[in-house]
Parts: sequence; structure tokens; C-alpha cells
Amino acid sequence: MSVTFADRAAEFPAHEPRPKAAPTALQGIRIVDFSHFVAGPFATTILGDMGADVIKVEPPERGDELRYYPPAVPGLESQGGPFAWTNRNKRSLALDLKSEHGVKVARELIAQADVLVENFSTGVMQRFGLDYDTVKKLNPRIVYCSVSAYGREGPYADRLGFDPVVQAESGFVSMNGYADRMGVRASSAVMDISTALMVSNAVLGALVSRERQGEGQYVEVALFDTGVMMTGWATMQHLVTGKEPQRHGNTSPDTCPSGVFEASDKPFYINCGNDKIFIRLAEQVVGRSDLANDPELRDRNGRIARREELFAELNKEFAKQPWAHWQQRMREAQIPCGLVRTVGEALRSPEAAARKLVTHVPHPTLGQVPNIASPIRYARTPMADPKPAPDIGQHTTEVLKEVLGFDEQRIAQLASAGTFGKRVKHG
Repeated sequence: MSVTFADRAAEFPAHEPRPKAAPTALQGIRIVDFSHFVAGPFATTILGDMGADVIKVEPPERGDELRYYPPAVPGLESQGGPFAWTNRNKRSLALDLKSEHGVKVARELIAQADVLVENFSTGVMQRFGLDYDTVKKLNPRIVYCSVSAYGREGPYADRLGFDPVVQAESGFVSMNGYADRMGVRASSAVMDISTALMVSNAVLGALVSRERQGEGQYVEVALFDTGVMMTGWATMQHLVTGKEPQRHGNTSPDTCPSGVFEASDKPFYINCGNDKIFIRLAEQVVGRSDLANDPELRDRNGRIARREELFAELNKEFAKQPWAHWQQRMREAQIPCGLVRTVGEALRSPEAAARKLVTHVPHPTLGQVPNIASPIRYARTPMADPKPAPDIGQHTTEVLKEVLGFDEQRIAQLASAGTFGKRVKHG
């Protein structure tokens, strides 16, 4: 018998509901989300977790193309794992923006909103008549966030942007992997995810500014700009020395010993970020006072120069005992270390359980589905209870009635005109 998505959900405890009387951080904030794929939608998920009412505007019939990225969730017609992860705590409104009626509904919705997020190709929102200059006349308090690849103006405004391309162009790929082969991309969509974090920060800052100054504003975050940021301090190291960062595999060019080591049963990672940590590792963990007292090895640069020799000595010691032995000793000595885990092992780890990172939540079709919690923890305004990613147009009628005050007759007329596509049934 095959294991279903709901079966996997049952491996984890039920989500503990937030206190009913507690407010949320973004209570009363409405976001109209025209974004798709990852960078925009994950940003609005973060804001939805904080309690904003996120209305995801999707094309009728097919919706957000990320819905079809594998693996498909069995039992759901248009939802894969990546989409489920990226679109929690949203309501889906199916709207044909290529129709006059669809654009009119969108404008009425925007007039009632606090935030608009979009990541279409440059020029698309202008063609819809939903660009910032037009929208701010409808709603001067709107925070309009445009997520682009290389900026909305300038010689590269027309270029499409995808995570692995930005990983390559930003220099990120050149830093990762081993010295004897070409650099490698990160499997995780690190540029999309980091851009989403920047978008959510940008929106929050603009909302604070609006509360203090009374006006909304145009906000832009570019994927490429974020990609350069994600190369970290390597940018400033290059500007200081003129040298390009080199690939060091699992070791660090800046600290030593930092990298993967082998116990008798499992691999683990150690990060000795300073001299004191190394001395504790040598003396208290592996009992090698000779290493701790070596004048060269007591200094970071000396350890870096003798990295291969030092790794060999440490691995010789670590091979004598299993991970459980070393874990306890390193924890007592305050050595930053951890197992090299798979994703599945991380989700089922004692650390994840202690933080209640993975739970299950109710689902209208499947009964229950897994949920991965936000890392943000508010004391006074706890994060919203998670609601699974919606089906295409699942909340169309609800949003039109609740937000725009449409009656049954008007909704039926719009439906007959094809404004919501064929998926949304009415009447």
C-alpha cells in the first residue's frame, strides 16, 4: 500500500491553534497578490503568516504555473509540492485580466487594498492598466511592490529572471563546489527565497512609512540585486583584495577546522570560527593537547596553512568513536557542530520536533496535510494559524462578496461573461 500525503501528515503532531483573543501583526492589512512562481508568492506567504489577508489573483483555468511543478499532490488536480509550500494562508481569486470585466474587478479590489505585489515581465502591468502611476490614482495609500529580474528601468528591464540564472550571473555559482571542477548551483531556490525575504521586508518598511507619513509608495526588489547580496562578504573581500573567491568544497577559506568529519558511524560538520573554539576542540573533545599547544595551530592562519594535516589528525581521532560519543563531548565543550542530514532526517529530527516545525493541518479535500512552520515567533501577535494553499479560484465568490460587496446578480453576470473562467462555478 502506497503512503499518501495525508499519511505523511499523520507522522507529525497536529498544529496547536493560536490563542483566539490574540491579534496578528498584520491584522487588517489586505494584499492583492498578482505574483507567480516563487519570489513574489513566498513573500506574500510570509505576510499572510503574519495575519495579512492575501488575495492571490490567478489566471482562470491554469492559474499560477508553479502549481504544476512536481511532484503533484495526489488527490489535488492542480497543486504540486512546491506550490503547496509557497502559497499557504491565501485566498485565490480567478480573474481574466485580458478581459475588460476582469481588469475592472481588479481595479476595484486594488482600491480596497493596502499592498499590491506583482512580478510580471516588465510592461505587463502597464498593458493591463494596473501600473503604479494608474493605481496610485485609485488608491494613494497603496504600497505597490514590483519584483523584477534586473529592474524595471534600464537596458536589462526586458530580461526574464530565473533563480539558477541569477545564481550563475551573480557570482554565487563560482563560489560553490570543489576547486578541481566547475562551480555548482544550489539545489534550493536560494535567490527566489532570499528575494522573497527582501520583498517582505520592503513591504513591511513601506507600511511603517505609510503609517507615519500618510502615503503609500512604489517599491522595487530585483532578483539580480539580491543575488549579488547573497554572495555575502565575498563582495567586500574582493573589493579589498582584488582577488576572486575560490571554491573550497565543504571547508571554509576563512576558518579552520571547518568542514565535514567522519565519526565511526556518521558524518558531521564542525565550524571552528575562532581560536578559542579550536583549543576547546583539541583539548576537551579529542584530548590532543599537542594540537592545542602547537604555536602555529593556535592561530587561525596557521591552521589554514596546515589544513590537510589538521583534518587528517582530527579524522583519525573521530574514527575511534560513534557520533553519539562525539556529540555529547562537543556539546559540553560548546563546539558548533551537527550531523550531515538529508531533508527527511532534518524534518524528523529532535531539533525540529522541539521547535514544532512540522505539524499537520486540516485540508478540505485530503483531510489533513503537513505544514512547515514559519521561523518567526511573535509573543504578543502570534503567527496566523496555517491554512493550506488554495485551489484555483477557490475563494472567488467569497472575495467578491466580502471585499467588494458584489451581490449574486453581479457575480452571475461576470461569470457569464467569462471573467472567472470555467473552473469557478456559480449558481
